[in-house]
Amino acid sequence: MIDTYHVPALADETIEGLAINPDGIYADLTFGGGGHSRLILEQLSPDGILFSFDQDADAKANLTGDPRQIFVESNFRFVRSQLRLRGVGDGEVDGILADLGVSSHHFDTAERGFSFKADAPLDMRMNQRAPFSARELVNTYSAEDLARVLKEYGELDTTYKIAACIVRYREQQEIVTTGQLLEAVAPCTPKKDGAKFLTKLFQALRIEVNGEMEALKMALEQSLKLLKPGGRLCIISYHSLEDRLVKNFIKTGNFEGKVEKDFYGNINSPMVAISKKAIVPTAEEVERNPRSRSAKLRIAEVKGEKSAE
Repeated sequence: MIDTYHVPALADETIEGLAINPDGIYADLTFGGGGHSRLILEQLSPDGILFSFDQDADAKANLTGDPRQIFVESNFRFVRSQLRLRGVGDGEVDGILADLGVSSHHFDTAERGFSFKADAPLDMRMNQRAPFSARELVNTYSAEDLARVLKEYGELDTTYKIAACIVRYREQQEIVTTGQLLEAVAPCTPKKDGAKFLTKLFQALRIEVNGEMEALKMALEQSLKLLKPGGRLCIISYHSLEDRLVKNFIKTGNFEGKVEKDFYGNINSPMVAISKKAIVPTAEEVERNPRSRSAKLRIAEVKGEKSAE
């Protein structure tokens, strides 16, 4: 199942960025199809250990049974407490990886409702046990809250017009499928670049349903506590909202990008960027795996006695 579930983006660059210690402790916060985890395991000795996180129970089908791998069925926002439960404390982890992309499995499994390309139940939950889905979102949020979500997470224009279309439609009938949502927003969907508009719309709803931005912030803050001096953080993002958070956090230690300097004018940050700019896929990789085209990898190292600085 691994080969079809999800092709990992920037796989070689990520593994190189982790600078793997064969005897170390690693965490893959987004196990998915297991591609990145498998590559980490290839470099670990019998004493190394890998914690693979995924809140989606479907991902368990991709486990190989390797005794060095421990699967954690949890949202990565709880990485610190989950590792503590398993005997791993702050400052003990050698490397943490997160690939923030939605897996091919989710997009291609129509009934999960992640894609506008198939008429399916309007769901979008990464965790199928969660009570809140896109169906509840579009049918219960006020026009103002819908507009806020579409603006903040979809970076769409005329969001109040889009929200009004959704509200007007649901006053006649509940929106329960992706097809009905497309009907609801049809008056607002541009004839040119309609697919781009719908991609942003579905992205905004998915981020809100799964609390993705808040989860990312929590995971980054906890990762900083968990990583040892010299430990590596590798984050692959797919849209500007995520990348901005990651970039700011690496550079300044906060999400707003607020720079604080010491007496000598050096930026006070607990991390140092290994890649000064985001690493992007080669043309060959994009041709091989079109869904990697918007991927951006940022690598950082925790400052300390083992740091690159």
